[in-house]
Amino acid sequence: MNKCMKNFALLGLGGYIAPRHLKAIKETDNHLSVALDKYDNVGIIDSYFPDADFFTEPERFERHIYKVQHDRHKSPIDFFSICTPNYLHDAHIRMALRNNAHAICEKPLVLNPWNVELLANLEKETDKKIYTILQLRHHPAVVKLKNEIETASHSNNLYDITLTYITGRGKWYYYSWKGNEEKSGGLVTNIGIHFFDMLCYLFGGLKMNRVHERNPSWCCGFMEFERARVRWFLSVDANHLPDKIKQTGQMSYRSILIDDEELDFTSGFIDLHTVSYQHILSGKGFGIDCAKPSIEIVHAIRHAECSSGLVSEDKHPFATEAKKKRI
Repeated sequence: MNKCMKNFALLGLGGYIAPRHLKAIKETDNHLSVALDKYDNVGIIDSYFPDADFFTEPERFERHIYKVQHDRHKSPIDFFSICTPNYLHDAHIRMALRNNAHAICEKPLVLNPWNVELLANLEKETDKKIYTILQLRHHPAVVKLKNEIETASHSNNLYDITLTYITGRGKWYYYSWKGNEEKSGGLVTNIGIHFFDMLCYLFGGLKMNRVHERNPSWCCGFMEFERARVRWFLSVDANHLPDKIKQTGQMSYRSILIDDEELDFTSGFIDLHTVSYQHILSGKGFGIDCAKPSIEIVHAIRHAECSSGLVSEDKHPFATEAKKKRI
C-alpha cells in the first residue's frame, strides 16, 4: 500500500450521506478498511471498496479496530468517517480518538454545546483531531460572497437576508430517529444547521436570535449577526412549497436572498465532500471551534420561547401562509 494512503473506518454505511464519504475517500486516493452499520443492506460499498471488512455489531467492530491498531503487521486506521444518526456522533467520535484515529464527523458534531468542550478535552488527551463536514463553506457561490464581504469590511451596512428551505418529507420522517428531537435535535438541526453555519461564517457572530414559530414540521424566526439581519423559514411539509415548484414535481425549494438578490445554489454541490476531505487531509479542515457557533444557535432555537409579537419587517413572508395550512 502507498505510504501516503490513509486508512479509513466508516460508521453508518447504510445511511443517506455515506455514499458521499465513500466517494470522497476514493477520489482522494485513500482506502476504506472497515465499515459498520446495524443493517446489512449496504451493497453500495461494492462500487467503491468491495474488499473492506464489514460489521453489524459495534462491539465486534471495535474489537476489530483494536486488533488492527495494535498489530504492527497491519496498516493502522488513520480516520473514522462518522455518518451515523446525530445522537450517536459524540460516542462515535470518542470511539475514534480512543482508538488512536482522527474523526471526520457529519453535522451536527454534537447536539449540545457543552459536549463540544468535553470533546476538546479529549482531543488534548489523545493528541488526535476532530473534523466536521461544513461543505457549504466550500461552495463556489459562498466562497465568492465571503471574498466580497471581506473586501467591503469597512462598510457598516447590514445585509438583509431571507433564507427559505423547504424539503418535503413523508410520514416515515416522523417515525424515524430524525423525527425524535432527543435523537436528532429536531427539524432545525436536521435541515438547518448547515445554513446557520454558513451565516456565521459569512456575517460574523450572532447578536440576537428570536424564534417566531416552532413545531415538528416547520419553524421560522429572525436573527441578527454582526453584519446581517436574517429572516428564516425551514419546513419538511411539502404543502409549503411554492406553486411553481409543485408544478415541476420537485420536493425541495432552497432560496437565499441577500438584499433582494438571489444567491445561486443551483449547482456546485456534487463534489463538496471530496473538497472537504482534501482540506482535512492537507491539515486545513474545519475543527471543533468552527462547529461550535451553529451548534449553539440550533440549541438555542430548540429551547427558546416563541415570540408572540412580531415586527412586520422581521417576519418571514412564508410564515403567515404556513399557519393557515397547519392541520
